[in-house]
Amino acid sequence: MSESESAASSRSSLVFAYYVTGHGFGHATRVVEVVRHLISSGHRVHVVSAAPEFVFTMEIHSPNLFIRKVLLDCGSVQADALTVDRRASLEKYCEIAVEPRDSILATEVEWLKSIKANLVVSDVVPIACRAAANAGIRSVCVTNFSWDFIYAEYVMAAGHHHRSIVWQIAEDYSHCEFLIRLPGYCPMPAFHDVIDIPLVVRPVHKSRQEVRRELGVPDNVKLLIFNFGGQPTGWTLKEEYLPAGWLCLVCGASAKQELPPNFIALPKDAYTPDVIAASDCMLGKIGYGTVSEALAYKLRFIFVRRDYFNEEPFLRKMLEYYQGGVEMIRRDLLAGCWAPYLERAVTLKPCYDGGIDGGEVAAKILHDTAMGKKRSKLNLSGARRLRDAIILGFQLQRAPGRDLSVPEWYQVAGNEAGIPSVDQTQKSSKFVEGFEILHGDHLGLSDTIGFLDSLATLAKIGGHHQEREHLAAAALFNWEEDIVVARAPGRLDVMGGIADYSGSLVLLMPTREACHAAVQRNHPSKQKLWKHAEARHHSRDTPILEIVSFGSELSNRGPTFDMDLSDLMDEDGKPISYEKAYHYFSRDPSQKWAAYVAGTILVLMREMGVRFEDSISILVSSTVPEGKGVSSSASVEVATMSAVAAAHGLVISPRDVALLCQKVENYVVGAPCGVMDQMASACGEANKLLAMICQPAEILGLVEIPSHIRFWGIDSGIRHSVGGSDYGSVRIGAFIGKTMIRSFASSFIDTNSEEAEEESSELIESDASLDYLCNLSPHRFQALYASKLPQSITGEEFIEKYGDHGDSVTTIDRNGTYAIMAPTRHPIYENFRVQAFKALLTATPSEEQVIGLGELMYQCHDSYSACGIGSDGTDRLVRLVQNMENLKSSKTENGTLYGAKITGGGSGGTVCVIGKASLRSSEQILQIQKKYKEATGFMPYVFEGSSPGAGKFGYLKIRKNSAT
Repeated sequence: MSESESAASSRSSLVFAYYVTGHGFGHATRVVEVVRHLISSGHRVHVVSAAPEFVFTMEIHSPNLFIRKVLLDCGSVQADALTVDRRASLEKYCEIAVEPRDSILATEVEWLKSIKANLVVSDVVPIACRAAANAGIRSVCVTNFSWDFIYAEYVMAAGHHHRSIVWQIAEDYSHCEFLIRLPGYCPMPAFHDVIDIPLVVRPVHKSRQEVRRELGVPDNVKLLIFNFGGQPTGWTLKEEYLPAGWLCLVCGASAKQELPPNFIALPKDAYTPDVIAASDCMLGKIGYGTVSEALAYKLRFIFVRRDYFNEEPFLRKMLEYYQGGVEMIRRDLLAGCWAPYLERAVTLKPCYDGGIDGGEVAAKILHDTAMGKKRSKLNLSGARRLRDAIILGFQLQRAPGRDLSVPEWYQVAGNEAGIPSVDQTQKSSKFVEGFEILHGDHLGLSDTIGFLDSLATLAKIGGHHQEREHLAAAALFNWEEDIVVARAPGRLDVMGGIADYSGSLVLLMPTREACHAAVQRNHPSKQKLWKHAEARHHSRDTPILEIVSFGSELSNRGPTFDMDLSDLMDEDGKPISYEKAYHYFSRDPSQKWAAYVAGTILVLMREMGVRFEDSISILVSSTVPEGKGVSSSASVEVATMSAVAAAHGLVISPRDVALLCQKVENYVVGAPCGVMDQMASACGEANKLLAMICQPAEILGLVEIPSHIRFWGIDSGIRHSVGGSDYGSVRIGAFIGKTMIRSFASSFIDTNSEEAEEESSELIESDASLDYLCNLSPHRFQALYASKLPQSITGEEFIEKYGDHGDSVTTIDRNGTYAIMAPTRHPIYENFRVQAFKALLTATPSEEQVIGLGELMYQCHDSYSACGIGSDGTDRLVRLVQNMENLKSSKTENGTLYGAKITGGGSGGTVCVIGKASLRSSEQILQIQKKYKEATGFMPYVFEGSSPGAGKFGYLKIRKNSAT
């Protein structure tokens, strides 16, 4: 090298501070590859990470590598290799990065200045970006996901008070200048500028033959890698798990773990890429490191899903797209039923043909940036807009591959051009393409006709379909035998909402969107079995249940579920308890969804004494969006139970179907919902409101929606869950409040207090035995009890003083603190509002009538917020409706919007809007959609129109047309 070249090289030597998340080895291993190229170019790199030093020093031997052991980002806290603890993850992040935030920023700014860093690189530590900005240093992120996206779903389990974590992370990332994005990426709307690069993959150092020779493995032996991210699994591995001719290399095995002779423990420092290139299959969990190296070296990957790690679906989609992946059910992993998956895997022909030099490409981009190359101006407004809906509104959807500025992953329907309309004009028929209808009528419902068409397609093309859920569905039925189909809609909560569990009157409208369930029963000897199910059954006389759920990718759940029906029976020949069933379906979170479907069978067994001796096949397909607060779960339960009952000749009234399905939700699924959702789905009728008093489920009748009034639902994009902590806490608060009121009333009687003397003794005695809060009038509550109720109480304090709260579907946490006044007040006043709303609906049409209806909805919305189960997104939508109402231009005879409220369990979900039935109102709904998108980046789905409930629809019995 000439003297001038040496001087130039010295001047171009740069200092990089590279922050690495403490979550898993995959981040550290890909960072190694980028850092290796930076150091080979003569730069100095300071790696800030909690990962073991050997991960970096094993590959990089250079004085220009500096390791600083610091934990600034805990990632996801895992109970084991497959189980994420969502609440613990958020609490740990608070402990590590939120509580000491000021100290961390001060320390990092001082350190960055001390090393004279030219560029800060993050994979993908949020606070590093903010520290860089405070130090006046540019920063870049290199990653395939960001923690705001991952943690957004965790908030649903931990409660709304953790939302600030997600907002802060998004804000921190917004200080990053741009994102170097890896393939298989998740949506990352916090970054306003993106560069896509190839896979970052570590190179192989040894040939397949060299590695096998060192391991003593002949060429004719098939090698399986057992790899769960470097975490010791602790699982017992048995010789019979592997077919003859296979050996298994175990990563992360502990020194104490005894392995069978066909399992070999790999050394802690084994170089995984070499082992991958020498193997035939890998069995493990999906992560960037495992997927990228499996794709690069064309290794078949048998994967087991992790629960609640939202990076996984995007990597899985890439893996399956390149024909490299086979999913294994978790219980087959644990039970050692590996053979059918290995047999399937070896038939795959992985075909990834993209680049694998992402490490080199990333290093070049980082070099250019550190040298001063500019890409874009920093703009923080994008991340600040996330505060309302984008991040907290996580609803996992198929990734279209483009998320540079607008998160298209968030859209559930292509309704940007206008509001969808309902096409129910098709004439009824006893024939649809491919099937003869032996019983029932599709009523011209376009979604039902579409579902029947999809069945016909499956029957024709069978195994030629590409998607896994369609492959499974095509093999589900004996297509020459009868199939029963039922349909159940979702519901729009017009008034009543969470007051249902307190006995309120509720008004509900069934939605146009619905769930279809197709059921077939077969003698066990004739039941078609999937390969993995067949491997577990030595006898074909055992009745089994097989379920396929269409749309599984939307929620990161496994598309199939199967079980022996005998698993629902105890040794004494009686159905298992609901508690046992809850734990049975909770074992594998990726298949917990099956509780909504299979739970209907257990409830029929327990409540009606039904015995199922045949095998049952069920296909579930729903257009009711999940997590929107429109009862997607109730529609699944009601459709399934209706179809199962019809297939077995059971005659159950729609009301009883709803009550049975509530038991599925409360006791098998474990969600503490009231019964109104199932009632609306089972008993509702199109374009009418179901009026019901929830004590427990007295249907008053159907209320005609006046022709001059229309209801819409607008999705806030914020995922709602009745299993979430906010809903459960408010419900507990209401039951605690009722218990206290009963106690207060009893004390009036016992002490002959002034209240007892002034009030009717009959009324006081009635209050002392109050069964539902809604049976207490607002004026009596305000006069006698409101001043006595505390604003909140700890679980410990309540239990010590009052004992049980009287709610069988919730449990008080002794260490928890529960709001009392607002959750108690809400249902008492809500019941009055719903009664007034119902009366107004039947009044003479007038402007005052619609204004009054709208005002009652606004009051309901404010009361939800007082309970603590409002949300930023739903508040924004309600304000947009109010703004539309207050615009002078809107106050014309052409129509307007008059009111809006959050619905269902709250904490997100859908807003119900009331307006005049006119084109002008529809135009305003569209304007609200657009304004919401401008503010949040999310185009909300609009629910419009109605359809019949399951009872009105009945059921269809179909048989494949012999002509086809």
